[in-house]
Amino acid sequence: MFAQQEVIRPSADLRNHYNEISRQCHEDNEAVIITVNGRGDTVTLAYEEYKRMKARIELLEILAEADEDVKYGRVAPMKDTFDDLRSLLKEGQS
Repeated sequence: MFAQQEVIRPSADLRNHYNEISRQCHEDNEAVIITVNGRGDTVTLAYEEYKRMKARIELLEILAEADEDVKYGRVAPMKDTFDDLRSLLKEGQS
């Protein structure tokens, strides 16, 4: 993973300098933190970066669930799992 660059801008810049903020997000790969009254309010990212971050989070959640399953013994031998899948596929073909 990599560290996302961040830039802080006031909310007025979003209205007055949108193109510049968009360029920062896309070309410079920066997250732009928009402030209201000096406090963080929203974050603007390039859409592709948002999709990558969302995919990473979803994968980490799946890995955390799998780790918990192993920790609490909620596992089955791979052979049993594949046998179950084959049975389901056969039922679906009937």
